[in-house]
Amino acid sequence: MTAPETQARKTPKRVRAWRPWLLRLVAAAASGGVFYLSFAPRPLWWLAPLGFAGFGFVLRGRRFWGGLGYGFVFGLGMYVPLLFWVQDFLGRDFGPAPWLALSAALALYLGIGGALCTVVARLRGAPVWMALVIMATETPRSWFPLGGFPWGRVAFSQPDGAFVPLASIGGAPLVGFVVVLTGFSLTALLVRLRQRAWRPLIAPAAAIVVPVVAGLALWPTIGTSAQTGSLTVGTVQGNAPDIGIRLMQQSAEIAANHLAQNARLAEQIRTGAVPKPDLVVWPESAMELTDGGDPRIGQAVAQIGVPALIGALRWSGADSHPQNTETVWDPKTGPGQRYAKQQLVPFGEFIPARAIATWFTPFVSDTYDMRPGNSPAVLDVAGTRVTTPICYEIAYDYVSREGIDDGAQLIVLPTNNAWFGHGEMTYQQLAMARFRAVEHSRAVVVSATSGVSALVAPDGTIMQSTSQYTAASLVGRVPLRQTTTLSDRLGAWTEYGLVGAALVAVLIGYVRIGRTRRTSAKYEAETVAG
Repeated sequence: MTAPETQARKTPKRVRAWRPWLLRLVAAAASGGVFYLSFAPRPLWWLAPLGFAGFGFVLRGRRFWGGLGYGFVFGLGMYVPLLFWVQDFLGRDFGPAPWLALSAALALYLGIGGALCTVVARLRGAPVWMALVIMATETPRSWFPLGGFPWGRVAFSQPDGAFVPLASIGGAPLVGFVVVLTGFSLTALLVRLRQRAWRPLIAPAAAIVVPVVAGLALWPTIGTSAQTGSLTVGTVQGNAPDIGIRLMQQSAEIAANHLAQNARLAEQIRTGAVPKPDLVVWPESAMELTDGGDPRIGQAVAQIGVPALIGALRWSGADSHPQNTETVWDPKTGPGQRYAKQQLVPFGEFIPARAIATWFTPFVSDTYDMRPGNSPAVLDVAGTRVTTPICYEIAYDYVSREGIDDGAQLIVLPTNNAWFGHGEMTYQQLAMARFRAVEHSRAVVVSATSGVSALVAPDGTIMQSTSQYTAASLVGRVPLRQTTTLSDRLGAWTEYGLVGAALVAVLIGYVRIGRTRRTSAKYEAETVAG
């Protein structure tokens, strides 16, 4: 055979060697992009299972390291666009490195999930075990490193979907599980249809249909009526300049804006344009407070004449570590109970490894570390017990759950999203608030510095909302409820159960792989000996 003929025969083999790898890589990134599109502000909840269906095709026949790589690319396809608001926050001075590094760190969890999916993929009922593995990666991501970052959990893509009623049964872990299960089951169904394996269609078809039917069947059980009365609530959205991280130097302007908006709300109430509320809610860090207080707040609360929840950065004595607080303020007796944020934002509210961080940016030297609180987010105000997760805390299951377990009849979410521009961050957070409403069967009052503020019904419906970067107020009546959902009664046990089942599945998968290898080695040895 001549040299040209030999080259001609080799070339197609090389093409076939790299082309499937590249196609799978593109498919993994595209599937992650489809999953991203299921998140707010788009109501395209049904894209989430389609994204995981595409991911399931990519994982077919892969081994551990291939699953790790494709899972990581799938995660990048989702997290890079989902977290673009990090770049809006930091601006050009920092460049894209922090945004991309955070996206890559979170994508690595999905990479690990993809790798472990290949271990359980050959077990009977593989879509179930693969879905459990993916959900198990959300647990460590919620606490490690640096307190975790649960943004982008599967369940948070579902506030408008058929699956969201299941939140009242098992919270975010259960909803996320059925979404991923539906996606992987769709992969199995399509594979079997292509293979014309008709009898095995029943299991994957059932795994697709049953969660949707169960969710829809639960809708009538999601109560929205008042059980312990109702409350007329007003919000104060004073607005802030859209300047990203430089907002740190604008506390005086933010305070002035909220005092001015409070005065406008008081005038609207005086003229009868809006009803007088029973409670007024100010957003996160609208003011700064010292132990001596601020007479302007007392005057503002007295203008309306009803109790208020005031979001403030609170400095105590000579302590250089302030707390991010929400304080009950009575028009007659002044400040009372307060809650200090427990779950602080790394690199936003505290700087881990500060000495090392200064090597990368001089910005660190101009910041301070906040001090976390250590008490549940529960306050008594206007004759009502409320739970008040602050901003980022709405992403953590335990904060709202502890408040509900302590008798809260209403969820109040003060937040400051002015740092993050006109991007999707505030809508992503609102989606979490809507999800929590269904999970706990409580109305939610979202009070934001620059929007979006909203009044959310216990079924996740938005009753009223504001626009971004406007000074505005909402006044509306919300139901007070005392129902304890099954999700609240089960607490974290739903999550622990799913994680435990995933670990058992992985262990069985490894045992099976070991047996297969030993059997194969024995067969080869016997063949050689024969």
